[in-house]
Amino acid sequence: MAKIAIINPAFEVSYWGLEHAQPVFGRRANMPVASLPLLAALTPAEHDVTLIDENVEPIDFDALAEFDLVGVTGMSVQRFRMTEILQELKSRDIFVALGGPWVTVEEDYFDDLADVIFIGEAETTWPQFLDEWQQGAHRYRYEQNARTDMSTVPTPRHDLLKNKYYMFGSLQFSRGCPFQCEFCDIIVTFGRKPRIKQPFQIIDELECLRREGLRIAFIVDDNLIGNKRGIKPVLREVAKWQEDNGYPLAFSTEASLDLCEDEELMELMARCNIQSVFIGIETPNEESLKETKKYQNVRERGGTMLEKIHQIQDFGIEVWCGLIVGFDHDTTEIFETQKTFLKESRIAHAMIGLLHAIPKTPLHARLKAEGRLDSNDSQSYGTNVIPQHMSREQLRDGYIETMRHAYQPDVYFDRLDRLFVDGHFRTRVFETEHFRKHPVLRLRQAAFYFTGFAVLFARLMRHTPDRKLRGIYFRQILNVVRRRLNDPAIYFYYVIKCAMHYHHQKMITDMIEHPDALVSTIGNSLPPAKLASGVSLPVLRKPGRSVASI
Repeated sequence: MAKIAIINPAFEVSYWGLEHAQPVFGRRANMPVASLPLLAALTPAEHDVTLIDENVEPIDFDALAEFDLVGVTGMSVQRFRMTEILQELKSRDIFVALGGPWVTVEEDYFDDLADVIFIGEAETTWPQFLDEWQQGAHRYRYEQNARTDMSTVPTPRHDLLKNKYYMFGSLQFSRGCPFQCEFCDIIVTFGRKPRIKQPFQIIDELECLRREGLRIAFIVDDNLIGNKRGIKPVLREVAKWQEDNGYPLAFSTEASLDLCEDEELMELMARCNIQSVFIGIETPNEESLKETKKYQNVRERGGTMLEKIHQIQDFGIEVWCGLIVGFDHDTTEIFETQKTFLKESRIAHAMIGLLHAIPKTPLHARLKAEGRLDSNDSQSYGTNVIPQHMSREQLRDGYIETMRHAYQPDVYFDRLDRLFVDGHFRTRVFETEHFRKHPVLRLRQAAFYFTGFAVLFARLMRHTPDRKLRGIYFRQILNVVRRRLNDPAIYFYYVIKCAMHYHHQKMITDMIEHPDALVSTIGNSLPPAKLASGVSLPVLRKPGRSVASI
């Protein structure tokens, strides 16, 4: 038997990390990465596995010296901290296995800091390595010959995580995306043919999350509806599980804009209690969308992008989005265009990022051939892309100003109230036939949301240090309660959005004060479960600080 530890390094402060808002939620991190519990499940039962997430607990390097093997996994936004951890482990002569999204696209980034590396998915290579390692015959580099058959993926070991420290859980239904966006490494790593788990696998994982006491979870799929026909039977089973068990879980997920074209699919998602979707909108500039081959956002079926967004919102599913600046067809006018589009979209949460060229993507290959890549890993401009129609300073400064404008209180709450107050947004699940037939269930859900609202409201007032902001939040929440009588779910989510605003405001204030300290974390316009697409989310670099890919 071997004693194995698997580490997820700390993230830099980022848009989706909500680090500044965690005191309001009484948690240490937003959610666990999906790789930790899945790798534990893939480890043969004879081994003893410990999962360490540095986002919720410190790493005890002295204790790690007692382990036979230490695995380190990490995304692009974690690469600086990964380097520090690997250097410390090497100095202690600890055997290290390294994997994850970043080493998958930059195999040589960490030089000789690991004893073995894993490229891409690791459902077959991780157990293979452990067997060969015990026999003293392991290789340095492992890469699967074929993409993982999702019907063979075991139930992740959520029980090994410190779930009490997370705001919500994470799980996965499928991998892959059928589209061909030039900047995205998802199709490079996971392919364009979506692979979906069997319903019984997902139900087993839902039961696991419920046993751990989680009430909200993020479905981390690259694009949940990448295979619309294939996902519908799965959603029907999940909806039945929710109905049979009194709706113990609420979900958010990621989907493409063509979701609006399939009302049956939206209804199934509503019955599953998927209350919000993250969509890669990227830009209202159609020439930029065509440039990056994001054709699904420009096709005429379903109307304009704004009309499609409004269709999803009006159906009862909230939309979050990613926006990008820095495409070849962008001029300095793009910043005002993005501001206008964001206001008209009624989207409160928009991750605005700088275009970044990730290794192995078509964008990276094209820009490298054109001599338009910055090879410095700590770019002070926040991206490795050299823009075509503006200077790097204009791109960086325009980005910061766009973010500042988007999250100044009057602008942010104008978008929020356009949807939740004036637009009378109503989460679709509460309008489904099952809820109409079960008034007791409706009352139980209302009690849960009202209690959660009361607790979070008190914490928000206590943990918002800025008196002016605290007053704004109080008045905004009071207005919602007055205008949306007897709708506690709206109160609950509105107070969360106030806490999220505080985080965004604090993060952007730091950016404005230290623009020259920006570095590219090659983040994403995706939620933190992913952080793996071709968008740069700049952060202030401070010293010291989904798949089974180790």
